[in-house]
Amino acid sequence: METPTSAAPRPDFYDFLDRMRRPAAADLFRSIKSFLVSFSFHEPSAEEDGRKVQAFLAEMEGAIRDHPLWANATGQEIDHALEGLEKFIMTKLFDRTFGSSAEDAKSDMEISEKIGLLQQFVKPHHLDIPKVLHNEASWLLAVKELQKINSFKAPREKLLCIMSCCQVINNLLLNVSMSNDRTLSGADEFLPILIYITIKANPPQLHSNLKFVQLFRRETKLISEVEYYLTNLISAKMFILNVSANSLSMEESEFQKHMESARLGTQISVGSTSSSTSAKVLHKETDIAGLKNSDR
Repeated sequence: METPTSAAPRPDFYDFLDRMRRPAAADLFRSIKSFLVSFSFHEPSAEEDGRKVQAFLAEMEGAIRDHPLWANATGQEIDHALEGLEKFIMTKLFDRTFGSSAEDAKSDMEISEKIGLLQQFVKPHHLDIPKVLHNEASWLLAVKELQKINSFKAPREKLLCIMSCCQVINNLLLNVSMSNDRTLSGADEFLPILIYITIKANPPQLHSNLKFVQLFRRETKLISEVEYYLTNLISAKMFILNVSANSLSMEESEFQKHMESARLGTQISVGSTSSSTSAKVLHKETDIAGLKNSDR
């Protein structure tokens, strides 16, 4: 399976750019440029922008298949060209289409703050993760893969971060199953681990990243294993947003106590950071004043 690191940048993207620079590609280039310019005539609307991008990619698939530059091209070569096109247009439209609304920013903040609280007390047993599946090395690798998601602008590359994270979890389940002669129970074991990994990772702008992938990744690519992993991460996000004592297998009083303690800890941490910053500024101003006095 591809990884974000190995796939960015991919050779087929540069091949796409190279072909677009050729005189024979002038008609395709004009179509792409006209499409990108058309967005400047309308206010940003994630869902509408998503529909426009999906329609354009579908239209361009036919245009590329029939174009002399891809004469006798294999299906894989056509697919690579479409991957290059998707990356090109979405990189150009990224500032408009990614987390650009106040609602998106609010949702990102809400999930990040909730995860920040849960990080302080949620343990694997709260999610009923069997001890046989506890593997800090695998979990850390999955966390790091998910945290890479904001390093990329193309929907495919963001999705690869999700895929890589989920594949690490899936490999863990398979390895434990084979070494312990244990029957896998599918999502019943996969999802709790993904929820725990998501809490540990607190991936940046999780809501916006999931929405971006859903709206702007080519629809024909959101199938099979990819769809399964993406759906599970969406489920993990919803679990975290709606987390309760019951979902963490604890008493309501215990849950509220943990949440209140976590909020207090967060406030103290923020206050400590603020005080430390103020002290540094004051110290710096005192040093400057001392230098001025010594110059007199």
